[in-house]
Amino acid sequence: MSGAPPKTPPPAAGRTLRSLSLRPVTELKSLTPKKAVALHAWGVDTVLDLVTKFPRRHLDRTRQMEVGDLAVGDEAVVMAEVGRVNAPPGRGRRSRVELEVTDGTGRLKVVFFNQPWRARQLPKGSQALFFGKVTEYRGTRQMAMPAVDLVVGVDDESVAHRRRTLRVVPVYPASGKAGLTSWEVGTWVAEALERSGTFADPLPGRWRERLGLVDRTSAMWGFHLPETMAEVAPARRRLVFDELFRLQLPLVLRRRALERDARAIRHSVSPLDVTGASRRPGGQGSMLESAPTLVQEFLGGLPFELTGAQRRALAAIFAELAGPLPMHRLLQGDVGSGKTVVAVAALVAAVQGGHQGAFMVPTEVLAEQHFMAIHALTDGLSVADPDRLEGRRPVAVRLLTSRTTAAERTAMHQGLRDGQVDLVVGTHALLTDEVRFHSLGVVVIDEQHRFGVEQRAALREKGRSSVVAEAAGPDGGADPDLLVMTATPIPRTAAMVVFGDLDMVVLDELPPGRTPVTTVWTRSAIEETEAWKRVRDEVAAGHRAYVVCPLVEGSLKVEATSAVAEYERLAAEDLAGLRVGLLHGQMPAADKEAAMAAFRAGELEVLVATTVIEVGVDVPEATVMVVEDAERFGIAQLHQLRGRVGRGADRAWCYLLGAAAEGDAAERLTALERTTDGFELAEVDLELRGEGTILGTRQKGRSDLQLASLRRDRDLLDAARKVAGAVTADDPLLVDHPLLEDEIRLFVDEDEAAFLFKS
Repeated sequence: MSGAPPKTPPPAAGRTLRSLSLRPVTELKSLTPKKAVALHAWGVDTVLDLVTKFPRRHLDRTRQMEVGDLAVGDEAVVMAEVGRVNAPPGRGRRSRVELEVTDGTGRLKVVFFNQPWRARQLPKGSQALFFGKVTEYRGTRQMAMPAVDLVVGVDDESVAHRRRTLRVVPVYPASGKAGLTSWEVGTWVAEALERSGTFADPLPGRWRERLGLVDRTSAMWGFHLPETMAEVAPARRRLVFDELFRLQLPLVLRRRALERDARAIRHSVSPLDVTGASRRPGGQGSMLESAPTLVQEFLGGLPFELTGAQRRALAAIFAELAGPLPMHRLLQGDVGSGKTVVAVAALVAAVQGGHQGAFMVPTEVLAEQHFMAIHALTDGLSVADPDRLEGRRPVAVRLLTSRTTAAERTAMHQGLRDGQVDLVVGTHALLTDEVRFHSLGVVVIDEQHRFGVEQRAALREKGRSSVVAEAAGPDGGADPDLLVMTATPIPRTAAMVVFGDLDMVVLDELPPGRTPVTTVWTRSAIEETEAWKRVRDEVAAGHRAYVVCPLVEGSLKVEATSAVAEYERLAAEDLAGLRVGLLHGQMPAADKEAAMAAFRAGELEVLVATTVIEVGVDVPEATVMVVEDAERFGIAQLHQLRGRVGRGADRAWCYLLGAAAEGDAAERLTALERTTDGFELAEVDLELRGEGTILGTRQKGRSDLQLASLRRDRDLLDAARKVAGAVTADDPLLVDHPLLEDEIRLFVDEDEAAFLFKS
């Protein structure tokens, strides 16, 4: 492992998870070499991998009843004898085996589907334990597809078998592809736990007591091998806490590490600047007797009123910029809530103090959009420059992407080094070694989920290696303040997991005058015709329209509308006579820029595009959007696309063409039709997709959520966050918590461990 080597924890009272990670499953006596290969295909190579494959559910077979006492809805075990077997021939692969069983108190029908071998397993006269739920079919009580355990004879061995069967049975996520059954997995897990014995517990006893959590040994045994159902819930609660704690602790440690090593720039800005802005023509605020600062001039010159949410966000940001530690903040807001203005104000605060600002985005199209927006917002602002005759010069904003010419790039690099470039907007090109700042003060990263902590760290180093830092000596560099933005609202619980090392501020208001977009999910050809009529009507009224398609070129494997084919069809049919353009990511950069420029200028009335327009595109005249094959898009993406219309004061529409939508896709489109609230939609998205996709934005490492649910376990997530903060407050390197340190080293990747625990 890179960085400081992990210290060997003192002897612990029990088995550590690291020790299990060093034991291959092939050491299990009950595991054959063939099954070991199957486990490998399932992603299980060590004993730790095995015991963290938790049961999906538990079957309570401890409740044995007599057949005569069963009622519809009961879930129970009955011991009964097979009295009659009926296995009529099935059609194709469909088959049905019907049994009539009795225990002398009553009769019960038992049905199996597509399991013809049950007729051989359960002949007339055989005895078995049947576990399942009692339903009613045509007036007869029955169990469909119950679990079955054969009982042979009435000797002592049979009694022992019944005792093993009449228990709580864990059901593991068995893999049919790998050829593994739940029963086999349970057998191996049982051996692993028996041979492991007691587990070492890294969570201090005072916290277990305060949170009402069982110890790790009780949790492992109580979830994998419970004797009663009463053991399952407290065991799950502890294991869920452990999962969430392993996610939260590295994030808190990362924040502590940054603070421990921080070199802050104390910007000359104040929360009062938000309310004390001066007025320029068309701007807001009141005149100040003294000359306004650059930030006050910027805010006072805005041609619109800031929302209350924007003011609160800026007050929090300015307070941190002036504070003793570098800012690490996440700015969340719905589509159209005004995140960009807040971000630019933070960048202007850096320029006000003689520093520079960098705005990094993931795509060139988005970089160009932000560049134009920032250029317009800062137009008219100036900074002191003793080399100029007037003593001042305009604030210099530049764009850096792969399209920047060699001559432009050379001039820009020189301007960044000597401080003549104040603000730069760019893609990953900002991270190249050639880019060196005079004094980098504030960094804004848009669509953070497209980047990682490595990119954040690289930009941080740009501040430490600036020209000013080099002149000041080894300790002269400072860390730029960081503002991260996410274009897609995510639930607070998910944000705590994905962005847990950042303080969060939310824009929960839309600017006044914004009319909510009317969303229509078209379910028929008639409704689709209405959508195209709306496009024509809006264009006739002087407005513009988007048509969004999921693919660039047609595909024989995927039946989805191609942007190229749809552009040609619409221009010839539904939208014939209108000026229709095409935009997609595979076009040459110059062609993309020309298409967007023509659409903004009104030379194109309809733009057929892929999701390249998903974020950043701002054309106030666009009032209608048609999304083809809408069932193929996710909620967040559709919400972002919808945000491209309704950016002016005119009424706007979004038509989702999705006649084929069903299941989850239908629920997504229904939610979008019902609300334009991005945070509400984020909760719906979390409910539909689960945590997996959202948590895919986390950084690499073996930590994952096997049991925890961000929807069900919010209280434990909050608790994990509080415990992580408390433990690290006085012990930021976990020197006094060696078991915790060892476990975190185990669950994060090597580079992250080296950063968190560097001496």
